[in-house]
Amino acid sequence: MPLQSKFLSQLDAHSERLISLFKKRGGQIGKRLASIMAAMAEDDDVDLGRECIIKALCVYLNEDPENLVREYVAADEALIQGSIEETTVGIYAFKQREADIPDNIGIVLEGQVVLQELDNVALAAAMLFGLMFALNLDYPPELRTIHVTNITSYGNVFKEVMTNDKCSTDDRCTSL
Repeated sequence: MPLQSKFLSQLDAHSERLISLFKKRGGQIGKRLASIMAAMAEDDDVDLGRECIIKALCVYLNEDPENLVREYVAADEALIQGSIEETTVGIYAFKQREADIPDNIGIVLEGQVVLQELDNVALAAAMLFGLMFALNLDYPPELRTIHVTNITSYGNVFKEVMTNDKCSTDDRCTSL
């Protein structure tokens, strides 16, 4: 099964429903969701839209999107390297300025860059989930809910992983 195309097509297929859920959410989480989704309204770029939906999904599930996607804007190389070495699992995006498109998007596992120069954050997310599954790695607690939701929401790409998962009955996951 082609992971990249399956993940991205399922993300696109569920996007409208997810956006509708995000708009209905109130309170502080609703405000955070609105600020993330505002970038989508300003730009018709498909890749940016997918990135916004992935980040908003983290917020909707009460997780910090920085635990999944960490952006570095014109930062010192030593600072970036130190941050990467402290990362267990995640995606990084290097930018020259805040408003710029990332120059480099990659994946970090156990403090090591394992993939780099990826085209966009959504592709990096697909590759990250695929690597985690293929290498049979445990997800860090701060990414547990987003991982399970990605599996269930995006067409059960990794259906086999769900057999012993506690979150399968979590209302936040099943409502998606």
